[in-house]
Amino acid sequence: MRTLSPPEAYLLAAVGAALAFACLGPAVAQHDHYHAFADQRTWLGVPCAMDVLSNLPFAMAGIWGLAVIGLKRSVAWDARWALATVFFAGLLVTAVGSTLYHWQPNNWGLAWDRVGMVAAFAGLSGMAAADRISTRSGLWVAGLVLVAGPVAVAVWYASANLLPWVLVQGGGMLLVLALALRKPVPQAWGLPLVAVIALYAIAKLFELGDHAIFTWTGGWVSGHSLKHVAAALAALPVLFVMHNGARVSLPIGSWVRA
Repeated sequence: MRTLSPPEAYLLAAVGAALAFACLGPAVAQHDHYHAFADQRTWLGVPCAMDVLSNLPFAMAGIWGLAVIGLKRSVAWDARWALATVFFAGLLVTAVGSTLYHWQPNNWGLAWDRVGMVAAFAGLSGMAAADRISTRSGLWVAGLVLVAGPVAVAVWYASANLLPWVLVQGGGMLLVLALALRKPVPQAWGLPLVAVIALYAIAKLFELGDHAIFTWTGGWVSGHSLKHVAAALAALPVLFVMHNGARVSLPIGSWVRA
C-alpha cells in the first residue's frame, strides 16, 4: 500500500477531527416538537398519508439505479459501481425506514428512519471521495459511514445526544460540498456534485419550512412531503452520469493501489 496522498491525508485528518468532536463535543438535544409534522391527514386508512406516500420517489430512484447497475455489470464492474450499489440500495432502505417512521412518528420509528439513511449517505460520500480523491478513499469513507452511522443513531436513542448523528449527516454533506470544489481525478465519472448538494439544500429548506409551506399552500402539501421528493431527486445527477457512460476506473481488488 503506497503512502497517503495530500488529499487523502487531509481527508483522514478531517475524519479524525469529526470523530474527536463527536466524542468530546457538547451534547445536542433534538427539539421537543420534532414529530409534530404539519400534515397529519389520513387517506384511505394511511396515517400522515402525504408524508408516507412521498417516500415513493426514494424507492423509484433506488430501483432505477439498481436496474442501471445490473445492466452495466455485463460490461464492467469496479469499485465505483460497488459504491453506487450501496447508494441506490440505501435509497430503497430509506424509503422503507421513512415510511415506517411517518406511519406513526415517534423516536423508535425515527431511529429506524435514520439507520435507513446510512447506506445512502455512505454510498454518496464514498462515490464523491472516489471521484475527487481516490478509489480507496471512497471505499474507506463509505465503510466508515456504514459503521459510524448506526453507532450515532444508537447513541442518540440511548442518551438523547444528537451530536454524533449531526456530524454523520451534516459532516457528510459538508464533505461532498468540499469535494465538489475539486476537479475529478483521472478516469473519474465526473459526478455533478454541485447539483446533488443543491437539491439536498433545497430538501433541507423544505424540511425547515414544513408548517409554513403547508399554510401557504392552503393545506395542499407540506414542506416535509416536498423534502422527500427533493431529496430523492438528488439521485438524478448520479443516474444521469451512469446512463451516459460512466467510465471504468479500478477493479475492487485494486483499491489498495488507488
